[in-house]
Amino acid sequence: MRHAEVRYFAGVHPERVVLTERGREQANAAAEALGRVTFDRVVTSGLERTLETARIVAPTAEPESRYGLREIESGDIRGISQDEVQAMMTAAFSGVVPLAMRFLGGESIGELIDRVVPELDALLADDDWDVALLVLHGAVNRAILSRALTGERTFLGAFEQAPGCVNVLDVDDDRRWIVRAVNTIPYDPVHATGTRLTTMEQLWQEYLESRA
Repeated sequence: MRHAEVRYFAGVHPERVVLTERGREQANAAAEALGRVTFDRVVTSGLERTLETARIVAPTAEPESRYGLREIESGDIRGISQDEVQAMMTAAFSGVVPLAMRFLGGESIGELIDRVVPELDALLADDDWDVALLVLHGAVNRAILSRALTGERTFLGAFEQAPGCVNVLDVDDDRRWIVRAVNTIPYDPVHATGTRLTTMEQLWQEYLESRA
């Protein structure tokens, strides 16, 4: 899953933002959709927005925290022109993203992959679970989905990851992946009532509102 909705430009450090009221509703919708699934493990990045989502979706489980699975780290966009910020935000996850590209001037895609994949491999090497819930982040989920589809060190940015979305992946003992579902949102399963903006386009709108 991706964590449910938060607001990034409300004067709180990105690592400390918490779910909005709508975010809690999204997490509750996911909890209902996944209510008959028994999770052997629940893994988060340890950031509050993932922990809060996990506790709503799987209230009987104790969530694990793996900081290596935290969201890609942005740079400091203060002092950058508005046009430059818009260009960086709206093009951040477009097509096959070059590994050298830095997210809003911060961490590179390659650096993200290099910390996410070892965490993923370590989880897969542990045979004490069958079904796990990973509550993570948009870029992190893209990195995992890209790994599952290509088996390579690549990043497919066009995988949209709406707040509170669910992806379903199977992997066997030989590390062969099956991607069963991507970006399913329990509160709007066919994406009929929500916005058609990407998450990065929505982030740009939030940025504009915060500057107004």
